Amino acid sequence: MRFAALTLLAVWSVAASAADFSVDAETGLATWQIETGGIQLQLTQISPDQARAFYQARGFSAAMSERYAAECVFMTVVRNLGNTPIQHRLADWRYVVAGQAPRPIRSKAAWERIWKQHGVAEPARIAFAWAQFPATQTFSPGDWNQGMTAYRVARGASFDLHFAWRTDGKHHSDSLKQVRCADEES
Repeated sequence: MRFAALTLLAVWSVAASAADFSVDAETGLATWQIETGGIQLQLTQISPDQARAFYQARGFSAAMSERYAAECVFMTVVRNLGNTPIQHRLADWRYVVAGQAPRPIRSKAAWERIWKQHGVAEPARIAFAWAQFPATQTFSPGDWNQGMTAYRVARGASFDLHFAWRTDGKHHSDSLKQVRCADEES
């Protein structure tokens, strides 16, 4: 069930829960994690080199892997920590760069159109789709999933991620504040 963007924006105006932040000593890549309302969300930076290598190994050309690596890419993990199922729709999530309007995360369907337009082979497109965070999913208690999400944000820049989910027939939302894109050197 969908809910209006105005409702989301009104809910997002409340203070966000505290998030944990850590940096991997070996890679220098950062992770933001929040537990709120029975859900855990974790975003871990993926460096541009990691994104390039991952997709070139799956059949993307250097130019097309660069197209994706130019985005701000994160490994996204969602866990249901509660006692009831939760539903998520990535289309309900928004990210906000300071001074700009909230933006939706580009969907798998939108990426598929880009890849087809640029002649990316079907096996590479399938690998891409499987590596992305699911567009919709119901998580039973204890369930989790992971996949990549990408944001049109400059390297080293920060944004706030407003995420939403539904449980027990109620809409919930929260935010991860000041998530920072990996630098080229990461």
